[in-house]
Amino acid sequence: MQFHHHGYVSGDPRISPAAGTGIDRPAEVPEEVDVLIVGAGPAGMILAAQLSQFPSITTRLVERRPGRLAIGQADGIQARSVETFQAFGFAGRIIDEAYRITEMSFWGPDAADPSRIVRTDRPVDDATGVSEFPHLIVNQARVLDYFAEVMAFSPTRMTPDYGLEFLGLEVADAADAADHPVTVTLRETAGEREGRERTVRAKYVVGCDGARSGVREAIGRQLVGQSASHAWAVMDTLAVTDFPDIRTKCAIQSQAGSILHIPREGGHLFRMYVDLGEVAADDHGAVRGTTVETAIAKANRILHPYTLEVKDVAWYSVYEVGHRLTDTFDDVPAEEPGRTPRVFIAGDACHTHSAKAGQGMNVSMQDGFNLGWKLGSVLIGRSPETLLATYSAERQVIAQSLIDFDKKWSTLMAKKPEEFDDPRELSEFYVRTAEFPAGFMTEYPPSMLIGAATHQALASGFPIGKRFKSAPVVRVADGNPIHLGHHHRADGRWRLYAFPGAAAATPAGDPAFEAWAEWLAVSPDSPVVAYTPAGTDRDSVFDVKVVYPQAHTEVDIATVPAIFVPRVGPFGLVDYEKAYAAAPGADIHDQRGVDRRDGCVVVVRPDQYVAHVLPFTATTALAEFFAGTMLLAHE
Repeated sequence: MQFHHHGYVSGDPRISPAAGTGIDRPAEVPEEVDVLIVGAGPAGMILAAQLSQFPSITTRLVERRPGRLAIGQADGIQARSVETFQAFGFAGRIIDEAYRITEMSFWGPDAADPSRIVRTDRPVDDATGVSEFPHLIVNQARVLDYFAEVMAFSPTRMTPDYGLEFLGLEVADAADAADHPVTVTLRETAGEREGRERTVRAKYVVGCDGARSGVREAIGRQLVGQSASHAWAVMDTLAVTDFPDIRTKCAIQSQAGSILHIPREGGHLFRMYVDLGEVAADDHGAVRGTTVETAIAKANRILHPYTLEVKDVAWYSVYEVGHRLTDTFDDVPAEEPGRTPRVFIAGDACHTHSAKAGQGMNVSMQDGFNLGWKLGSVLIGRSPETLLATYSAERQVIAQSLIDFDKKWSTLMAKKPEEFDDPRELSEFYVRTAEFPAGFMTEYPPSMLIGAATHQALASGFPIGKRFKSAPVVRVADGNPIHLGHHHRADGRWRLYAFPGAAAATPAGDPAFEAWAEWLAVSPDSPVVAYTPAGTDRDSVFDVKVVYPQAHTEVDIATVPAIFVPRVGPFGLVDYEKAYAAAPGADIHDQRGVDRRDGCVVVVRPDQYVAHVLPFTATTALAEFFAGTMLLAHE
């Protein structure tokens, strides 16, 4: 964390000074806003947290609930989400609070006595080390609390506007579209003015209002798909049991049915998804009336010969597995493909699936992160409106992949033990596909935001279109070991990581790298020069870092090019946290397949996805890439 660059800070450095719309922020939603977010779930909260970092943007988040969520339905936090939490500054604290999944036990019928269950496998959760961050379990309500803190500590001092229900919206025709073309009708759901309706005009509206989304309905989108005709009871419980893996994540299959068991944070609470079996075609929702006592009795039959004595149930629900998806995530009609989208949907508003793969909250948050920086960039004049079309194009494909995966996993979980050809089939599928539910199979195709893979061989471990996988490095100025990606904050900035070639370790240096650094600092064609507004810090749009191939003790900070030791803040202080070197025993060049001879530049988007890999000689290609995604600072 960096601070003091605008003067001495004696208080909590996480709290930014109020600025822009955060100064004298009105308590009531104003008549006109830049972005109106409907729904304070995971997608809405991360979106609001991202937009709260832009002081000039008026963003309001409305939620029909009268206050914060007390207990959430979702609880699984995949490693990719924890990486994202790091960008918002609270990964360490939520890790300390959460339950950490390190392995998963699989149980099935005992071959000697099929009425009893026995452990059949116990694989580790992340055998390949796909992330330095863990797989966690923590109440969704706490995740929302952390995002609320980010918002409240931001320059905009944003807080959710509780007690406001979405009723409908209208988007003005292109011919007479005003500066705020979306008119939204809201109704107060609590307080002295309960029932009062009012309208708000917005430049953009985002529906994060769940599977029964009113925003989705208002723009004519429909969730299309089918129910799997299989029901599950889910309960968060405090209980006494002799089941030995009660504090380990388990998939349990017996003659009496199946359980997905998940320990919760705090050391005592756990969640059980209890198989209620196939749902008859003429059930008409009756299965949802299954009592908690019935579910507990079913759990005990599945766990035999072990017993479960439930002392308290913190939360209980019954649901039927369903897989549904909208064809697009914005309001642009198929017959108007070039029109600027004005209304978006995210999270459960545009994709629903089972809870057992632990994907709902995680994918929803990535929806919000993807859209947030794009809206911010467009609204502050950094990027053209065409950028907004990439949200639906990128995220709808990811949601389809999620549904395809979840169909396979939920189908396997619902199978009876005797239906498996191999008793290890479920555990082997879990291990084989671990990277997908962890959140690391997302790969965006070439677009205005993703370059061609022409030079991918220069950094094979940073696949273009996939998330930037961090690695250990050592800071040159002070010898501190850090993870390179951990300084990537959710501040809307692009990252340029320069990896000089082997010649950088010689007295003569790396001429191609030195020339590139000079071009980036002074050339009119450089994206740093072209797109950094006058009067702002040199790194206000592009956070440029270098990682040398030699040990940090062999790098003279005085010889590091100026672009990597920029002057910042009103005092023109030197930022020493942009120059790094290889970590002993964990060289990033080896771990990520970076070309040691010639080096390269890795371009990373504000949402942590690799956008391009280029040689230092390809300055024209770098300039052309950003010419398509950004607007000149003087325009």
